[in-house]
Amino acid sequence: MRITNIQALHMRVEDPNIGLFDGSYDTCAIVVSTDEGITGIGEVESLPQAVQAIIHAMPAHNHARGLAELLIGEDPRDPERLWNLMYEATDYVGRRGLVMHAIGGIDIALWDIAGQAAGKPVYELLGGARRDRVLAYGTIYPIARKADEVRRQVNEARGMNLRAFKLCADPWWLDDLKLTAELLHTARREAGDDAILIIDAALAYRTVEEGMRLLPIFKDIGIYFLEAPLPLDDLAGHKAMSGHGLPLGVGDLGLTHVDEFIDFMDRGGADICQPDITMVGGFTGIRKIARAAAERGKRVITHGYKTNIEIAANLHFLANHVDEEILEWSTSKSPLRWNTTIERFPVEPDGKVRVPNAPGLGVRLDWDFVMAHCVGSGR
Repeated sequence: MRITNIQALHMRVEDPNIGLFDGSYDTCAIVVSTDEGITGIGEVESLPQAVQAIIHAMPAHNHARGLAELLIGEDPRDPERLWNLMYEATDYVGRRGLVMHAIGGIDIALWDIAGQAAGKPVYELLGGARRDRVLAYGTIYPIARKADEVRRQVNEARGMNLRAFKLCADPWWLDDLKLTAELLHTARREAGDDAILIIDAALAYRTVEEGMRLLPIFKDIGIYFLEAPLPLDDLAGHKAMSGHGLPLGVGDLGLTHVDEFIDFMDRGGADICQPDITMVGGFTGIRKIARAAAERGKRVITHGYKTNIEIAANLHFLANHVDEEILEWSTSKSPLRWNTTIERFPVEPDGKVRVPNAPGLGVRLDWDFVMAHCVGSGR
């Protein structure tokens, strides 16, 4: 079997919400084709045009090569070998950030092909499933400024069978701590005492001093962990915020390499790694992070706010992962989130999502929908 083509399809929905911090209105789907008719799909959380450029670039020299030119003609059934090939051929391009994003999207598609060729779901190739369903949490963003609206938001998420919730912070939370406390306590009462509540600071706070002002409220409502508490450049700030009774999660806002996660675990006080599988080198990259976390007694809770392609990838990883962790299940209103693939991943009545068990990722593109929302050419 040989790779014959790699497409990076830019999909976009023009919508008033596109200006929000929500990557599911603009995405890059990766399609890897082979000479035996098997096609693998992946996805990238990044700037689609930049990913297209990295994939389709002409080689500058043997340490600065475009990924398609490098991979066409290769056997796709050994994703780890091809991951190393891509990594070694891009050291002059920059093997963190955008290059790792592109490698990640392709790697997911290669594991999809490998699973289909072997007649096995990806989780079997990863070592087997330890669970066939995963507890999901839904993100509520942006949180409303009135208690009755917060109740409505939580109840809307509960109507999707969700039993775990992530609340995204806004800078205005610091303007009136009494109101913020009221809103967060409202969310806790509506979700129930046993529900998981996560706070995603999402860079709303720029300094340790700002973040620490909210910690008493977060602890009072019993949050599961605090995500993205500070800008990722501030290792010292993360360390200063650690050790106060709230686990810190880092990584979803820009970390792309295992060594970056190691730095945050070793020097930044991070308790939880939150890699986005599409940004850290796909399955091959996220497994490196999981091994590093296990060596340090740390946890891995995946990030994922794209389409059902990424949800499928995260389900396979979490099915195999040693620890039972929760799945981010995007509640975005974007049609790309719901309609890019034929398959759906509904939340079952107990709050869990079933892991796909078809060969490969277990998802197929809805090509009519994809082509109707493509921008430009992905070759």
